[in-house]
Amino acid sequence: MAELNAFQNALAQFDKAVAHLNLERGIVELLRHPKRELTVNFPVKMDGGDIRIFTGFRVHHSTALGATKGGIRFHQDVTLDEMRALAMWMTWKCSLMGLPYGGAKGGVVVDPRTLSMRELEALTRRYATEISLLMNPQGDVPAPDVGTTGQIMAWIMDTYSMHLGYSMPAVVTGKPVEIGGSLGRNEATGRGVIYAVREAMKHLNLPFEGATVAVQGFGNVGSISARTAHETGMKVVAVTDVTGGAYNPKGLDLPALIQHATATRSVAGFPGADTITNEELLALKVDVLIPAALENQITSGNADKVQCKVLAEGANGPTTPEADDLLNAKGVFIIPDILCNGGGVVVSYLEWVQDLQAFFWEEEEISRHLERHVTKAFRRVVAEAEKRRIDNRTAAQVLAIQRVAEVTLIRGIYP
Repeated sequence: MAELNAFQNALAQFDKAVAHLNLERGIVELLRHPKRELTVNFPVKMDGGDIRIFTGFRVHHSTALGATKGGIRFHQDVTLDEMRALAMWMTWKCSLMGLPYGGAKGGVVVDPRTLSMRELEALTRRYATEISLLMNPQGDVPAPDVGTTGQIMAWIMDTYSMHLGYSMPAVVTGKPVEIGGSLGRNEATGRGVIYAVREAMKHLNLPFEGATVAVQGFGNVGSISARTAHETGMKVVAVTDVTGGAYNPKGLDLPALIQHATATRSVAGFPGADTITNEELLALKVDVLIPAALENQITSGNADKVQCKVLAEGANGPTTPEADDLLNAKGVFIIPDILCNGGGVVVSYLEWVQDLQAFFWEEEEISRHLERHVTKAFRRVVAEAEKRRIDNRTAAQVLAIQRVAEVTLIRGIYP
């Protein structure tokens, strides 16, 4: 189904945004295509002694602003088109956040939950070796994404360093603090989501404290978003993950829920809460809905059921262009993904800078930078939307694309 192809959606958003810019046709065509794509097929020796072949990707969308930046995803549904879309969105996200990065994305077609720890390490190190053709601190800097963790980043960093002959922490971000990771990196994306939500509530003259929140997805972004919302006085009434959901209209006890999810690897069955499905959560009448799972969660098939006032996109590409039109017509205030979840790449940038100079900052300083970047970007997007009388997503992409196009022209076309 065309609506569910992430790259087609990314291109549709791009085309909508560039219609508001006076760009040369050649520049538009350049930015519609990834700069380079790598597909790798590699063997891994499994615990039982057999050899399995896995397929992985690394896509660079643009290098105009600097080194490419983007996560690595381990998921059974990874496709090349998904990588293309996510790399393009990363270009716009880095541009909007004012960072010296282009966009990239990588992934392996695998369900990491089916692997032992030894198999996961072997797969990670072999994939890192395969993409090391592209990966380096000045050229391409991966990070965690769906299905990957700080430990996986540590294995990638170590593999790259072993080949290099000395330690190179700056080759990845999202690492454990013990090997050059940044304080506040693990929490950055989720905290950034709530900073953006706070600005949206202010802009809409809605009360922040006590506002009701539903969160789809309880991985890193969803759980930190929920926890931060709870800690700042919002009322989280529902969460879901791949196994089920928990709902309490009076508010969930987030610390207890996080303990339950850590112990059982699921939010399902949380005591004192009713069961809720993903579909039901998306249709709840809440002040803030945070989709923090995968792409294409809100489509033309369910957008009419969405009842939130603010849609805060913790995930990348959770809303299709068709759903965008329906939600904007209903007056839902959308905080688009490249703005809403941009906090993660802001602190990834700060981690990279710290690694390059071997000088590290306290978490308070990291948090100040994060809040400043998200707040500044939010205000620029809202001002652009009002000035051009366009929706927030298009405004965000207009700002992002304009910067990349300008830098491309300033650098010139080589040779």
